[in-house]
Amino acid sequence: MDACHHHPYHQSLREKLLSIKEKEKVTWDVELERSAESWAETCLWEHGPANLLPSIGQNLGAHWGRYRPPTFHVQAWYDEVKDFKYPYENECNPYCPFRCSGPVCTHYTQVVWAGSSRIGCAINLCNNMNIWGQIWPKAVYLVCNYSPKGNWWGHAPYKHGRPCSACPPSFGGGCRENLCYKEGSDRYYPPQEEETNEIERQQSQIHDAPIWAIADDSNRNEVISTQQMSQIVSCEVRLRDQCKGTTCNRYECPAGCLDSKAKVIGSVHYEMQSSICRAAIHYGIIDNDGGWVDITRQGRKHYFIKSNRNGIQTIGKYQSANSFTVSKVTVQAVTCETTVEQLCPFHKPASHCPRVYCPRNCMQANPHYARVIGTRVYSDLSSICRAAVHAGVVRNQGGYVDVMPVDKRKTYVASFQNGIFSERLVFILYRILREERHSEYLLLCEMERLEEDCKDYSKCHISESPLHPYFDFEIILN
Repeated sequence: MDACHHHPYHQSLREKLLSIKEKEKVTWDVELERSAESWAETCLWEHGPANLLPSIGQNLGAHWGRYRPPTFHVQAWYDEVKDFKYPYENECNPYCPFRCSGPVCTHYTQVVWAGSSRIGCAINLCNNMNIWGQIWPKAVYLVCNYSPKGNWWGHAPYKHGRPCSACPPSFGGGCRENLCYKEGSDRYYPPQEEETNEIERQQSQIHDAPIWAIADDSNRNEVISTQQMSQIVSCEVRLRDQCKGTTCNRYECPAGCLDSKAKVIGSVHYEMQSSICRAAIHYGIIDNDGGWVDITRQGRKHYFIKSNRNGIQTIGKYQSANSFTVSKVTVQAVTCETTVEQLCPFHKPASHCPRVYCPRNCMQANPHYARVIGTRVYSDLSSICRAAVHAGVVRNQGGYVDVMPVDKRKTYVASFQNGIFSERLVFILYRILREERHSEYLLLCEMERLEEDCKDYSKCHISESPLHPYFDFEIILN
């Protein structure tokens, strides 16, 4: 374990913001360092410990592979500034809006939070660290704790104005390098030790509370999903062994599969007895570091051609057998209103959606524009992110979600879970004779929110087929 005394870099980044009234100079805090060190030793890729989070802010980074200095992380956190739009005082009526056009901005806002005047960081080398389901063999884990805690919902990170013009009275009017400074507060900082390998994952989740989030309600019928349809597999697992029913969709492969002896049959189209992960390396979807891969079953093929690609020699087979193809898993940031119908509508035989990153605060999104229809299985008209909160897959702080489009159903059940009401929705077919065309059409009606009829034809959809193309999706826990 190494102490990470790089608060001067935090300081220099805070000094970049010249038009700030009350930003305090950052000092190193030994107690914050100890708490960061204790948490880094757990090698858990989440914020903690829970008993400290109400009183401290926290930024995390983890890395394995090529060398990166500690300052790389702090700079990466600060670089979120490009996606953050500052809320000026005239916009705070009474609460300031939080506008972030990227996956996350709260690392940046914590770094520059005016009232956060103390910092303590630590780094630790973690063996086989689980980073959102991926196992990193030798991860370098960075934890930075801040006090007083920043990122309070409804508040701007700082006040805009002349530097040091709104410093707290306790500072006695001291100002140094555009930061509020208390005379006599200098401390001795040990010399910076040799920098170690670490990173900031740019899309990393953050779970500080209560950052940009409403307080928890103990009466909100909390549900946590434990269903997992994106499966973690070993290098030797064959699709024939693993692919059963709707769970044949998305897999996560470990590092080091190039060294496995598991066989791969075919090229482009792979036989079902092939190793999932080695087929993905052969095709070029992932490399020897592992990663996510999507699978699509392709039915029977008459033969399979051998080839040598990306360090893997496949086997040829001139016998009819079931096949599959592999494809890359993409990641996409969405809004609280984004639906599966907009993102990746269902097409037979199967559709693969990107992994989506949900922003914070979707519980506060307008339910008329971010509907949630159903329970566990949701209509594709539903907000992906609010459905994920309802299902218990993510909390109001946002995070990564996998969805799997599935075929339609006629009824969706309402419920109240995790602070979100979902709607009931029933589709009813009515037959209507159109006199001008002398043909019979099918009128499909939504029966929403326990309505007993569908007399409001503005909610109905004309269709010439007995089944209207509405589809479901399931929220997948990772």
